[in-house]
Amino acid sequence: MAESDGAERTEQPTAKRLREAREKGQVPRSRELGGAAILGACVLWLNFSGGALFNAIAHWLRNMLSFSSADLVPANLASHAGAELLGLGRLAAPLIAVGVLAGALAPLLVSGFAFSSKALAPDFSKLSPMAGFKRLYSAPALIEIVKAIVRVLLVGGVGWLALHSKLPALISLAEEPPRAAIMHGGALVAEVLFSLTLALIAIAAIDVPYQLWQHHHQLRMTREEVRAEMKESEGSPEVRARIRRTQHALANRRMLEAVPKADAIIVNPTHYAVAIAYDAERMGAPRVIAKGVDLIAAAIRDVAEKHRIPIVSAPPLARALYRQVALDREVPAKLYAAVAQVLSFVYQLRTYRQHGGRAPHMPRVDMPANEPPDGRE
Repeated sequence: MAESDGAERTEQPTAKRLREAREKGQVPRSRELGGAAILGACVLWLNFSGGALFNAIAHWLRNMLSFSSADLVPANLASHAGAELLGLGRLAAPLIAVGVLAGALAPLLVSGFAFSSKALAPDFSKLSPMAGFKRLYSAPALIEIVKAIVRVLLVGGVGWLALHSKLPALISLAEEPPRAAIMHGGALVAEVLFSLTLALIAIAAIDVPYQLWQHHHQLRMTREEVRAEMKESEGSPEVRARIRRTQHALANRRMLEAVPKADAIIVNPTHYAVAIAYDAERMGAPRVIAKGVDLIAAAIRDVAEKHRIPIVSAPPLARALYRQVALDREVPAKLYAAVAQVLSFVYQLRTYRQHGGRAPHMPRVDMPANEPPDGRE
């Protein structure tokens, strides 16, 4: 899709935009899922406690309709009616609590827990008549109208079919004893409500993916917005370059601090310098603890000279170690023999410095065959 002056929202929302929208209370919501959850939870509650509930309702009706002539006195009538209404509230309270709890938990299935104080702040732009007309005739509003029509047709059709199939049983209730008729009628009502619940669940199964898609669609960004966000979060190129230089300098300083722990510095002799260390008790093989070229190589040699670390000229080995071994990693097996020759010479040199005797000579380092050449000497 071609952009028009960079205003086309063709880019998916970034994590930052999604996070900011969530902080503002803009999360995907499905009213259909809430309705299905409330009705489904109430139907389940009636299914498991229907017998006890209908017995309690029958007892309440008997008490409400059983009164003496004294209860007809206006002063007593009000207290009698209040007591019965309070009893009805106690009967309905568990069912109401189940519905409220289901309605509160249903949104968590779509968007998780999201509390935003910004969503509670007044937004006076919503009071604008023009903005209201735009929302009324927008595509989302038309979609909501279509959804409402489909919901009415589907739920109404399912309800009519369920009642039509139960019509003979409903007519036969008049022939049953009152208590049995109440229990039987309650079971029929529960079956009809269960059918309505299935219809609402089917609607919610379509609405939830649509709401998730619509939420991401509304938060889409233009390319300019994406570039601006990246620039804001990462900084300008100059700032990033300065940060990289600072990080590189700190890394080089830490690396130079490790040079005094080296057993030898293998050089080429001006461009490359690689510091290696080996501790038979802690290491499986010699390890590269510092390396560099040109100025860094010169700095490594200077630190080595100050701490009297042996500097061994072995150009092919220095180049191979610099290219093939990452910092603070062990040398590969194919370079074991060459590094062992260098370390053997270093240990002999250390013995000579401590005890005297014949000065050792650095032998020719045997490099593996087919080692790729390097243009720098």
